[in-house]
Amino acid sequence: MATNTSLEEWLAAVEAAIAELQKQVTTPQSTNWLQQITGSFKDEPAFEEVLAYGRAIRQGDESILEVQDKP
Repeated sequence: MATNTSLEEWLAAVEAAIAELQKQVTTPQSTNWLQQITGSFKDEPAFEEVLAYGRAIRQGDESILEVQDKP
């Protein structure tokens, strides 16, 4: 059977682990990922282009996806 010293060390380690887990649980973590990224592409020119493509596709204008030759 374990001695009192090793039992005390083991108990201290368990208590430390529990304290760490309690810290992790009580730390508020944002669960709404959408709020975290909202507005992050606001000043990105390519984002507006992507939105235009999506709008065109939803409206049935898939011709926007065709590769156009530039002079």
